[in-house]
Amino acid sequence: MTILSPPALSACGVALEMTPETFGELRDANDSLGDGAALRRRMQEDGYLLLRGVLDPSEILAARKYITDNLAEEGFLDSAFPSIDSVARPGADVMFRPDLALKNAALHQVLYSGAMMEIFARYFGEPVRHYDFTWLRATPPGRSVPAHCDIVYMGRGTFDVLTAWTPLGDIAIDGGALMILEGSHRKREQNEEYLRRDVDSYCANGPHAAQIESGEMGWEWDGALDHDAAALRRRLGGRWLSSQYQIGDVLIFTMATVHGSLDNFSNKIRLSSDSRYQKASEPADERWIGPNPIGHGLAGKRGRIC
Repeated sequence: MTILSPPALSACGVALEMTPETFGELRDANDSLGDGAALRRRMQEDGYLLLRGVLDPSEILAARKYITDNLAEEGFLDSAFPSIDSVARPGADVMFRPDLALKNAALHQVLYSGAMMEIFARYFGEPVRHYDFTWLRATPPGRSVPAHCDIVYMGRGTFDVLTAWTPLGDIAIDGGALMILEGSHRKREQNEEYLRRDVDSYCANGPHAAQIESGEMGWEWDGALDHDAAALRRRLGGRWLSSQYQIGDVLIFTMATVHGSLDNFSNKIRLSSDSRYQKASEPADERWIGPNPIGHGLAGKRGRIC
């Protein structure tokens, strides 16, 4: 597939270099879909698996409708358009909405049963567990997610956790598409200090300790590897890779894969989910499991002497 991009793309407001040497297209892994060993080899090679059309569009549309109906009721959508289109009301201030995943039965069907769980069972080759928390994002025009690796948010269990990024509808390259830094999963030594960090760890003897322990401050650090994606690419090498995503696609990647999103230049709220999967036999991060995961709340904080 050839990316049909606008004259320029940006991430967190920083323009990206748009040359064949700096920006490219993700390759799909559908030819490996039926073979767990082939999927693992492709993951080792690329650090991601882009699987096209493997999820049921009707189930995704049902999940999307639940989300957009709620966003419309809350006043985030332009009432001149059908809510399912997720056209943003000017100035809509919304971003992270895991609450819209809690009672979304259709979304749970997409993420935690059927084709999705079959893919991970095939990949791991043994019983699989998913995290009980679902990260749901409703990204308005002009917003994006900075470059990061997921391990800094969920590194208290096994490192062998995979993220599934699921577009809940078609997402154009200029509509806030996810991007991955080519070959970044092989830069663990270069990123070693970063990959050892935990966003919920804080200096118990530091200037922000009282604010964190009272809940006034969420964390001392947001987990970003760099807010300047162009500079990060020059430092680590490789190209930023992205694509036009269609309903039914899923993008799976490792805890060490550097990724983020492009700025949303559309008039729509970009809807997507992040869900996590691992071998059931390995330890899981306690923040994201159970009927009421503690997440990044006070119970998940760990003080250290700095």
